[in-house]
Amino acid sequence: MKTFTNPVFQENFPDPGAILAGGTWYAYGTNNATQNVPILTSPDLVTWTPAGDALPEVGKWAERGNTWAPEVIAGDGGYLLYYTARSTATDRQCIGVAYAKTPEGPFADDSAEPLICQAGEGGSIDASPYRDLGGSLYLYWKNDGNAIGQSTYLYGSRLSDDGRKLTGKTVRLLVNDAAWENHVIEAPQMVAHDGKLYLFYSANAFDKDVYAMGYAECDGPLGPCRKAAENPILKTSPAAAGPGHSFLVTTPAGETWLLYHAWPPDAIGSVAPGRQLWLDRVDWAGGRPMVQGPTADPQPVPR
Repeated sequence: MKTFTNPVFQENFPDPGAILAGGTWYAYGTNNATQNVPILTSPDLVTWTPAGDALPEVGKWAERGNTWAPEVIAGDGGYLLYYTARSTATDRQCIGVAYAKTPEGPFADDSAEPLICQAGEGGSIDASPYRDLGGSLYLYWKNDGNAIGQSTYLYGSRLSDDGRKLTGKTVRLLVNDAAWENHVIEAPQMVAHDGKLYLFYSANAFDKDVYAMGYAECDGPLGPCRKAAENPILKTSPAAAGPGHSFLVTTPAGETWLLYHAWPPDAIGSVAPGRQLWLDRVDWAGGRPMVQGPTADPQPVPR
């Protein structure tokens, strides 16, 4: 039996989002010193190879240097990349959308304005797209309220068919009202499993060992959503500190796995090695997801 051991990428790669295209996994992460959106590629979710910068230039509404938490989805005849960057007009983090014909890019954002910019609520970050079984697109994100001492909400909205603008009402789905979440909830991802909808998210201070991950069950793509009583379902272990900003993937064999970042316990807040990329299996029991991790021992590779 072939096995692997975490972390699956030992360099700094925060806030992973991933997509499977043409038999290759592509992971997109928060900016580093030279790249706006670094890409990793993998044949198996375990062996990852750097593959350049997916977004060589941010939109003209933004400046370089704070390009966070990108996620990609197939759409509009190619691929759409939703990313966070610093708006020059508001000096807040805002959300843009860029387009490319291929998942490796280069993506380009030709918009004069960001897609979402809740400047009065601290800004907008952590955009995550979702396509339902009927083909409709939705987007989820967080207002950056903790940047200005306000509450943080996870928002959702329907997207246009081409994925380039919001349509209909914007809904507040969750707020940071649980003790373990403290001042912030962020990093939403909507996932469908066995006919149910789950909104996964992370909470608390990203640069401390209290950062962790939870989820809520939702009645529809725009809620209402109810937080799970057993939250958090992923938290610090002796091998991984502050695990979070997760992304669930389903393999072609139907297995569910979780990509997430975590600090080495002796290097929390470091630039190097920084937040490394981890991978652990997710099991489902009684309609509830259970993360089998953080796991530092050898475990079977995904099928």
